[in-house]
Amino acid sequence: MDRYQKALSDSKVVCDDAAVAAEVRKILEKAPEYENRDVYEFLFSSIDLTTLSTEDSQESVTAFTKRVNDFDNEYPQFKNVAAICVYSNFADVVSSTLEVTGVDVAVVAGGFPSSQTFTAVKVADVALAVAGGANEVDVVMNLGYLRDKNYEDLCDELIELKHTAKDAKLKVILETGALKTAEAIKEASILAMWSDADFIKTSTGKIYPGASLEAAYVMCQCIKEYYQQTGRKVGFKAAGGIRTAEEAVQYYTIVKTVLGDEWLNQDLFRIGASSLANNLLAVMLGEEKKFF
Repeated sequence: MDRYQKALSDSKVVCDDAAVAAEVRKILEKAPEYENRDVYEFLFSSIDLTTLSTEDSQESVTAFTKRVNDFDNEYPQFKNVAAICVYSNFADVVSSTLEVTGVDVAVVAGGFPSSQTFTAVKVADVALAVAGGANEVDVVMNLGYLRDKNYEDLCDELIELKHTAKDAKLKVILETGALKTAEAIKEASILAMWSDADFIKTSTGKIYPGASLEAAYVMCQCIKEYYQQTGRKVGFKAAGGIRTAEEAVQYYTIVKTVLGDEWLNQDLFRIGASSLANNLLAVMLGEEKKFF
């Protein structure tokens, strides 16, 4: 039995779908108490502001980045977003345009969104993105390897990508909408963390259903168990279909309940989104606003 099989067999995280759904319903009873200005501002500052369009261009990504620059001047009372997330070939565009501090340059790389390409291509993609200024890299787990229970190749690939990313955060996307069951999400979460992931992320938001609260609960339980076993904190990122302040608060409630306040910071909690930023800003200002 290798260390990956051992980690899976040793895990005590509950992965019964009905039990998970029941726990989520119970946790969400507390969500209304977190619907307040402080939480909305925290959630806004935890956003990876994302543009992943087929029509993205140097001009459009430059303009997108400039809006983040402008935010500091127009709304100095609020913290800016956590990161700008783009395709890997635009890392240098964001890096060279971004003028504000505290906002990271994030990219999707490594055969996004399917992860179906050669490992060498994924490595080159990550390396070029980091050279272009990316300090966060989101990659999709190879679900073909997971399906075949080829844990060694799956984990070796992720470890190599983290080695290539160097000091940049590696966020491993599990594509929970494809995994579907709590058991499969648990399996993917554990393997990603034992492969040096800095974050585990729900979804690409491209092919399969996006984030779900049940997936978030299982992932956070796995993060908690892994921390208890190793002392290493792995971050959580929800992405795919989170558009409203109310939805964002629900994910906040899951993280706060399962992982605690230690995880409620930009280093360990993110939401990948585009329209959510405008919706949260509108709630924070008390008026409709389409800033981004």
